[in-house]
Order: sequence, then C-alpha cells, then structure tokens
Amino acid sequence: MDLAGLSLIGDQQGSPAGQPFHGQNPATGENLEPTFHTATTNEINKAVEAAEAAVPILAALDGKSRAALLRAIADALTAEGTAVTERAHLETGLPKARLQGETARTYGQLRFFADVAEEGSWVGARIDRGDAERKPLPKPDTRSLLRPLGPVAVFGASNFPLAFSVAGGDTASALAAGNPVIVKAHPAHPGTSEFAGQAIRSAVRESGLPEGVFCLLFDSGINIGNALVTHPLL
Repeated sequence: MDLAGLSLIGDQQGSPAGQPFHGQNPATGENLEPTFHTATTNEINKAVEAAEAAVPILAALDGKSRAALLRAIADALTAEGTAVTERAHLETGLPKARLQGETARTYGQLRFFADVAEEGSWVGARIDRGDAERKPLPKPDTRSLLRPLGPVAVFGASNFPLAFSVAGGDTASALAAGNPVIVKAHPAHPGTSEFAGQAIRSAVRESGLPEGVFCLLFDSGINIGNALVTHPLL
C-alpha cells in the first residue's frame, strides 16, 4: 500500500484542502513523506454521517459475522506487517523489536475480541419471567441485554502507535460490540496510522459491509478531537 496523507472517509479519501503537516523522525528531526492534511469540517461531518448510516447494519450482524470482520482486519494487517513496523520505527524511534512485539499484540487483540464476539456471552442476556399470580401485584416479565451504542470515536495514543491506536483494543472492542468507529490519528505517527487504516478499510470492503463502519481522520492538533467529542451523533 502507498501512503496518500489524506483522511479515509469510508471508501473515499479526504482532500488536500486542510492544514498540511508531516510525520517526523525523532532521531534525525527530518520530516517524513508524504505530506498529511488535516480533515476539514465537511469531512468530519461526512465521516460521522457515514458511521451513523452504518449503525443498523453493523448492529444487526451476529457474533460470527463480527468475528469474521475482526479476523479479516488482523489478516490484512499481518500482510502489511513489515511495512507497518518500518514506518512506525521511522516515526517513533522505538526499537524494531519492541514494535514487532506490539504488532503481534495488535493482531492478538483483534483475534481475542473476535473470539469474544463469536462466543456471545458478553451481551449479558437476562430473562426474569413474569408471574401473573404474584401477590399483592403481578410480577412483570423483564428481559435485558447489552446493545451497541452507535458511532464511537477512538483517539490514537502517542506511546503505542499500534496496540492502542487505529487498529488497537479500543477499535477492536467497539467493532466487536457492533459500533462503527471513527479514529482520530495521533499526529506523531500518521503514516503508521494510515497503513493500519487502509488495512481496516480493505477488510470492511471485502466483508461487504457499509463504508461507514470505519473512518480515519488526520489532524496535527486538537481541533478534530474537539469536533468529534462534541458531535451530537457520537
């Protein structure tokens, strides 16, 4: 995969209209190509609206189907493992051995949550049957289970460019529970984030799911984060 430096709005790419910035090699101070561009307000809204449109379809999937998506993401990341590790090393200065371990952890998290989604007991389903003969008042029939909340915003961590970033545990758990995800990439490792985002987008597409299941937004500061946490659909 090649890096474009543009946000991923489902199957679409963002525009180069936003503020430009670069990933930087902390060992040398040099800027790394390509130039990345901050998502525009219009792109934020498009991402959130696409995620909202995907809610009923993703929420209706059974655990086996959600598990298949998570395993497809893990497989897509595995295929790009060397490129992801190399880029993460350039952007963070972390040792390659450390990053290889974190990459393996990321795959493991995705597959772990796939197993949890497939097994299904996480929903905590409860049935408390009614009793019309109970005195002094009839007992109502009460049933409950955990359900998806809707679109979720995930923020990439500065110190874990893989395991707590675009394809990390927060994204994996949200998708396992049936929630579309919008990730705000950390500006310290945008290239690593785009590689992971492309892998997720590819898995979503190949799984036949709506493009709004996953979006990735870039920003060199905090404006995109502020817009996401205050958005009424998130």
